[in-house]
Amino acid sequence: MPTNKQKSIVIIAGEASGDAHAARMLTELKQLSPNYNVKGIGGDKMRAAGVETFVDFSELAVMGLVEVLKRYRSLKKIFNRTVALLKAEQPDLLILVDYPGFNLKLAKEAKALGIKVLYYISPKVWAWRAGRVKTINKCVDHMAVLFPFEVPIYKDAAVPVTCVGHPLVDAVKKELTTEQAKAKLDIKTDQHVLGLFPGSRRSEVDVLLPIMIEAAEHLSQKIDNLTVVVPLATGLDKAVLEPIIVKSSLAIKLVDDDFYQLTTACDAIVAASGTVTLEIALLAVPHFISYRVSPVSYAILSRFVKIPYVGLCNIVTGDNIVLELLQNEVTAERFEQELFSLLTDKHSKEKAERIRQQVLSALGPAGGAKNMADLVVSILDENG
Repeated sequence: MPTNKQKSIVIIAGEASGDAHAARMLTELKQLSPNYNVKGIGGDKMRAAGVETFVDFSELAVMGLVEVLKRYRSLKKIFNRTVALLKAEQPDLLILVDYPGFNLKLAKEAKALGIKVLYYISPKVWAWRAGRVKTINKCVDHMAVLFPFEVPIYKDAAVPVTCVGHPLVDAVKKELTTEQAKAKLDIKTDQHVLGLFPGSRRSEVDVLLPIMIEAAEHLSQKIDNLTVVVPLATGLDKAVLEPIIVKSSLAIKLVDDDFYQLTTACDAIVAASGTVTLEIALLAVPHFISYRVSPVSYAILSRFVKIPYVGLCNIVTGDNIVLELLQNEVTAERFEQELFSLLTDKHSKEKAERIRQQVLSALGPAGGAKNMADLVVSILDENG
């Protein structure tokens, strides 16, 4: 059980998925004991869970090696500010959520300051940069991983590790039919609803959304009663999406409501690679995955990546169950072709349900957020 003395935690989440995972864990932690002072980097979900954020994660959200280099100065300022906070606060625990390029460097600084480090959501060392395990061994006190297959990687490297399970196993529940979800969004049930999910980083949106919209415009000439929706991802401002959307001849709905309700209302989705693709799969919505970064970034990444997939559904199942369109395959013509197939194939939803079952069986134990909160408490109690 937690001690009565108030403990100090700093938690760092550099993107939307990390903000959501951290918030779920912190909500569970609050149920165990409200006696924690939590500061960090995050977004609206972490703030709603009681975190005092000193930087919004949107200032860190960038994808691709070249893209990171362009933002180096601003990222370095945030890093230095975070190190200064650690020196001043000397928290009982630093929790780092994914975002390894930033967080592993921060772990080194924390270790030098004598601050205990818990890393939540493993860097993809099984995909590329396996050498990071050596860094983790030196500067991370405990790894909390989402997937069972990650445990042996850290045990073999003598890194204390716990598989807490993926929070989405509990968080994502298909509670509505497609028709019920459409009705809640005031969309007629005879409409074909197409979801364009361009990601939560501005760099992703700028690249993918115009191509997605062009494909939807072509598709609207082939499929009657087509409604196109775009979710407003956590951490993104409408001002990023609206200038792209208004250029279209389609009446695209930018939706800032319940994300799972919107996703369930879709008959087909094209989505940027990321955690969102797991959520779509767990809601049994027909979809495919897209991913494109600068040619230089991709050329560098391709030399080091050790696995054949980028989509989490394919990675966790070890099978190509969801189509991935990468780099040069990311074209309006190809998107249109695949979306037309998803919207017109009468077996699309049956296939999506089979994918849901496969993903669920591969995700490991339930209770991920609660398991993580229990681990935080046990580590803090070890400190006394």
